[in-house]
Amino acid sequence: MSTDNAAKTCRLLVRATDRAVLSTKLPDTGEPYGSLVLIASTPRGEPLLLLSDLAEHTKNLKADPRVSLLIDGTVGLDNPLTGARVSLQGRIEADDDDLLARTRYIRRHPSARLYAGFKDFSLYRLIPDRAHLVAGFGRITWTQDVLFTGDCQDLADAEAEILAHMNSDHLDAVGLYANRLLKRPGVGWFLTGIDPEGCDLRRGGDCARLNFETTVSDAEGVRREFIRLVQLARSV
Repeated sequence: MSTDNAAKTCRLLVRATDRAVLSTKLPDTGEPYGSLVLIASTPRGEPLLLLSDLAEHTKNLKADPRVSLLIDGTVGLDNPLTGARVSLQGRIEADDDDLLARTRYIRRHPSARLYAGFKDFSLYRLIPDRAHLVAGFGRITWTQDVLFTGDCQDLADAEAEILAHMNSDHLDAVGLYANRLLKRPGVGWFLTGIDPEGCDLRRGGDCARLNFETTVSDAEGVRREFIRLVQLARSV
């Protein structure tokens, strides 16, 4: 597996997954401590976590910000060992001042609206130094290659407007994406996020990911991809 492919696979796993296992170190004993966390990502692909100061893992990472985050992409497979998963090794940083990141997290996890404003909750961003990818039998590699997309500020600035437009005027198209392209049944699907490599969908507690054919950098690129995808969905 090339380093470029490995880095992209890692990135797409982060973008597609809504939960992970966060491993921190207990300050008193140095023993590892694993916990389930909900994640979102920045437009560039950096994992975001909304954590309570009262949680054990938050106390641990404040003493030592070095963490490991296991992203599991094997859910639903008959043989999970054939699926992809990645362990991100790096440091975690507070990110409370980034309103865009907080908004993206809450769109990904609407239930977080209930507690995101509590004083003991803070947003964190994981900055990986390297990643250990297992993409199936015999497809195992470490990578320190570029794990994020480049600058995408234009798209990030336009994201809220694009989402509002699609979820207000084109929910029929979003439904086609989910039902026909992703084979996810049901009505009521809506978009929660757009990034250079694809878009995120949600229906109740069910999350889905639809990747673009090409990387986009602005609203016009997204528009072209959405048109292509709806045409594809209507043809299948």
